[in-house]
Amino acid sequence: MFDIDWVGLSVPFAYIAVLVGSLITFSSVYRKRKAAKSATLAPWFPPHLQRNIYLSLLHDEPAEGQEKVPKVPDSLLRAALLRRAVEDINRIIQIRSAKQACSTLLQRGSVGDDLWQRFQRAEKEMEEELRDVVMEANALANNWGQSIFQSANEIAANTVFRKRLDEIQAQTESEKQWWEKRRNSIKNEFLKEIESEALSAPPKTQTSKVSSDDDAILVDSPVVNDKGSIRKKKGKK
Repeated sequence: MFDIDWVGLSVPFAYIAVLVGSLITFSSVYRKRKAAKSATLAPWFPPHLQRNIYLSLLHDEPAEGQEKVPKVPDSLLRAALLRRAVEDINRIIQIRSAKQACSTLLQRGSVGDDLWQRFQRAEKEMEEELRDVVMEANALANNWGQSIFQSANEIAANTVFRKRLDEIQAQTESEKQWWEKRRNSIKNEFLKEIESEALSAPPKTQTSKVSSDDDAILVDSPVVNDKGSIRKKKGKK
C-alpha cells in the first residue's frame, strides 16, 4: 500500500483554512465598519415632524399627578396620520427626482460613496415609513390604508398649486409698478421724439396775393357816340 504523507497533505488544507478564515474576518470587520460609518452619516431628510406629532398623540402618557389621560379623538389621529402621509408624499417625490441625478454623478465620480449610502438609507427608511403608515391607517379605519396615499397626493398637489398661486399674486403689484414706469418712460420718449421732429422741420412760408392798379388788365369796350358810330373805350377789368 502507498504511504500517505499526512503532514505534507495537511499544509495546503491549513493554508486554505487560514485564507478562508482571513477573508471571513475581513468581510465581517469591513461590514461592521461600513455600518458604523453609515450610522454616523447625516440623514438625507430632516426630522419627520409630522410622524413625531402622530406618535406623541398615539402614545400620550399622563403627566405627573394625573392618573389618566383623556383619550385622543380618532378624528384627530386620522388628521395627524394624513398630514404624515402628505409629508411622505413630498419626500417620495424628492427621492424619485434625485435618484437619477445621484446615480449619474456617482458613475462619473463627481460624488463619493457617502452620498450614495445616505440616499440608499433614505430609500429604505421611506419604504418602512410607507408600510407603517398603511398599517396605522388600517388600524384606525377599515381599508383606509388603500386610499390614504391617494388623498395625501391630492392634498400635496393642492398645496403646491396654492403656493404657486400666492407667489404669482405677490408678484402682481411689483410687476404692475414696473409696467407703469415702463409705460411712462415710453410715453416721454415718444413726446420728446415728436418735439424734436417739430423743431427740426423748416418753417412754412405764407404767400399773399397783393392786388394793385398796376396789375389791372385793360379791356377795350365798345362805346356808342351821338352820331351812332361805335368807338372803343378802354377800361379796367
